[in-house]
Amino acid sequence: MLSHRSAAALWGFGEETPGVIDISIARHSSLRRPGIRFHDRAGLWNRDFATRLGIPLTSPVKTFLDLTNVAGPKTVERAINEADKLDVIDADSLRRALDDRSGEPGVRPLREILDEHTFRLSDDELERLFRPLAAAAGLPVPLTKVIVDKFEVDFFWPELGLVVETDGWRYHRTPSAQTRDALRFQRHVASGLTPLRFSHYQVKYQPRHVEDILRKTLSNLRGHPAPSPSK
Repeated sequence: MLSHRSAAALWGFGEETPGVIDISIARHSSLRRPGIRFHDRAGLWNRDFATRLGIPLTSPVKTFLDLTNVAGPKTVERAINEADKLDVIDADSLRRALDDRSGEPGVRPLREILDEHTFRLSDDELERLFRPLAAAAGLPVPLTKVIVDKFEVDFFWPELGLVVETDGWRYHRTPSAQTRDALRFQRHVASGLTPLRFSHYQVKYQPRHVEDILRKTLSNLRGHPAPSPSK
């Protein structure tokens, strides 16, 4: 079956190595052929098999595990976005599929890539973590979960015209979601507002970055640049 970069290419979310086809064999083998890179995969399970256009290949989950072992994080991130857009597999489903694959090659680095972008906070957790960051940046107490330009926003400072929205994950960019996000941003800007967006992961694990962006944005809104924070 096709695997690794060749399987990713057939699924539509990756590219083959020029002049090389990746083939996995579900048994021990020492085959050698010009232009073919064989992978000995005696440990493959039935769940790892699939077909596309009548061609046998590794399943999307197994293909991502293989791709993670041979490509860098940025390539894998692009592949996850593309797979989601093509409805091959979404990031949430891919992340859940890793839970019963502990110990397989590629699981740990792929989980780390996904965890950064599928991480979610509850509304209460988000507010509890975000409010101190906003206060530390010098912002007054915001309105929360209010309608602005026909869209519900997470945090709003009407006196500043500042809107902050948060995103639980990066990979739900379906065409309809992209259109709605674009419309939301356009309406805010057209109304003279300043929209900011942070991921839940940033709020939880990169608070200094969030605080820095808020501080600089507040200073710009008040008409004077913010000094860079000391390291």
